[in-house]
Amino acid sequence: MYFCSRKPQINVIMMKKIMLLAAFMPFMLWAKKPQKEADKTDGFQFTTIVENPITSIKNQNRSSTCWSFSGLALFEAELLRTGKGDYDLSEMFVVHHTMLDRAERYVRLHGDASFSPGGSFYDVAYCWKNYGIVPQQAMPGIMYGDSLHVHNELDAVAEAYTDAIAKGGLKTLTPVWQDGLEAIYDTYLGECPETFEYEGQTYTPQTFAEHLGLDMDDYVSVTSYTHHPFYTSFALEIQDNWRMGESYNLPIEEMMEVIRNAVENGFTVAWGSDVSETGFTRQGIAVMPDAAQEQELKGSDMARWLGLSKEDRQKELTSKPRPEVQVTQEMRQKAFDNWETTDDHGMLIYGIAQDQNGKKYFMVKNSWGTDNTYKGTWYASEAFVAYKTMNILVHKDAIPEHIAQKLFK
Repeated sequence: MYFCSRKPQINVIMMKKIMLLAAFMPFMLWAKKPQKEADKTDGFQFTTIVENPITSIKNQNRSSTCWSFSGLALFEAELLRTGKGDYDLSEMFVVHHTMLDRAERYVRLHGDASFSPGGSFYDVAYCWKNYGIVPQQAMPGIMYGDSLHVHNELDAVAEAYTDAIAKGGLKTLTPVWQDGLEAIYDTYLGECPETFEYEGQTYTPQTFAEHLGLDMDDYVSVTSYTHHPFYTSFALEIQDNWRMGESYNLPIEEMMEVIRNAVENGFTVAWGSDVSETGFTRQGIAVMPDAAQEQELKGSDMARWLGLSKEDRQKELTSKPRPEVQVTQEMRQKAFDNWETTDDHGMLIYGIAQDQNGKKYFMVKNSWGTDNTYKGTWYASEAFVAYKTMNILVHKDAIPEHIAQKLFK
């Protein structure tokens, strides 16, 4: 009797609540609508279009070795693409060999050259072809009690030693000066192994490279500048291209076509770029915002804009999708000629995404660890890549046929 007598009363109360809720529903929906619209334009919202397999994100930490990390990232991705498996290769094996070679050239030129811990994609391919390669477990490259790479002391000691030989005013050199430098790199990075065990097999660096089965002659460098003829090759005039590795020269539209075609057909692309632009953030965005146009959109609040710090300007210009600079071949060339575009950083392009407005971006694997918004990935707009690409390294099969016919005559 108790429950039966209460049930009609509950129904009446519930009906009143439902009617009240229905009466206010339009106002609630109207109140939420502006928030939903704001969400669509607030920040970057990316949708992946193409994503090719890559190996795990690495961390170069406090070392100027992005060229080794990004070069090996390409070859690790190529091993995945060709069905050979997931490998973690030793960046410091490449660094060790490269720096000894670079020091020899530096000394031969009596110091009238560049000796620094930077390098190029060509150095990675050269090492693979001439010295072989080893897995990370055979040469971790950290002998100084740290968990991450810290090369400040190594670089200072190696430079001082090499300068003492190259610029010390010596009349003749002993035959052991290279042994002394090698001992420095051995101390900090470990010795380059002559043999090692990997998954139950014994290898040398050369036989391991043969086991992996990549042909370094299949990889070509591409760039786009007007101070050399298009469809020819030349050595980029940058300090870290000390081996004078050559790049094929394409018009900007065709260089971009190579990158798109590569990613859309399952290839990854080693990407050398300038990351000193305001539009390149530590949190995973690389864009070329048109600051002048942005000011017009804001009602020309120039006084406020000029009062912002460089960091605040960067945050504002890269906080959400905005109008970007229309990049031309002339702009690229001017930026290279006046040192506005410099050889800063190597990364790996592995995918294509679009933002909430449908604008496309390249997905980029960086070597700065995973402590950023996109866990180690950067989203680089096509405008940024067109303007700031120094050169790329890619498998020759990724180049569209009509372009390849102009290059490989």
